[in-house]
Amino acid sequence: MSTSERKIIDLEQGWDFMQKGITKLKNILEGLPEPHFSSEDYIMLYTTIYTMCTQKPPHNYSQQLYDKYKEVFEEYIQSTVLPSLREKHDEFMLRELVKRWANHKIMVGWLCRFFRYLETSIVARRSLPPLNEVGLTCFYDWVYKELNGKVRDAVISIIDQEREGEQIDRTLLKNVLDIFVEIGMGKMDHYENDFESAMLKDTSAYYSQKASNWILEDSCPDYMLKVEECLKREKDRVAQYLHSSSEPKLLEVYSWPFSCYFSNVVFTHVECSIARQLKERVGW
Repeated sequence: MSTSERKIIDLEQGWDFMQKGITKLKNILEGLPEPHFSSEDYIMLYTTIYTMCTQKPPHNYSQQLYDKYKEVFEEYIQSTVLPSLREKHDEFMLRELVKRWANHKIMVGWLCRFFRYLETSIVARRSLPPLNEVGLTCFYDWVYKELNGKVRDAVISIIDQEREGEQIDRTLLKNVLDIFVEIGMGKMDHYENDFESAMLKDTSAYYSQKASNWILEDSCPDYMLKVEECLKREKDRVAQYLHSSSEPKLLEVYSWPFSCYFSNVVFTHVECSIARQLKERVGW
């Protein structure tokens, strides 16, 4: 059947049908009883978008559908995602954020499939942001911008709890910090500027205080054993949940308070030998 022979789908009618599929997707994400999409469901949703994008003007709705694609995310985030995050704090907020980010990526994936013809009909022709980028940017604009400061502070607080000997959920921290990386869509700016810089500042302050206390409390050998043990733990944090690019910066700010100590304390012959060995391992 040619384009001219097909029955015209007007915007209201076509969008009503798409809304049913979008509502089904939202219900699935929220854990409500809803059967998963069948092949027939997918074909019908894709075909509706295809038809509405290939009709002749004034019934070609490519631009309107592109705009509505973005509005779907904005409405869902404002009505469901943000309220669920705002009511939680500390570790509970972090867990909810990880869940919401995972769900958001699933939602982006499915809607990109339903609306895929837009990539051909309007995105490429008008040099518009791709559908995947639009979906991820909505999360950045509405969720990340509002909460990244609270998330950063919660993560740093948990890291300090671990430094004090408490057991923490390292997998949770890894998943949260992955959001800082992934939200940059290939760039590390958000991880470095919104999390890492504050974490490094906190690390420096934490170990400056520790160095001052240990100077007063411990002998040189005991002091150096503590320094080496903490060094191992900081390296382990990088391996377990920090991004690998943080390691040289973290070790630099970690070692500074202790290098100052070694520069200002007079050692015995034996202590100097131990100090030299430790400095070689730490890299001062």
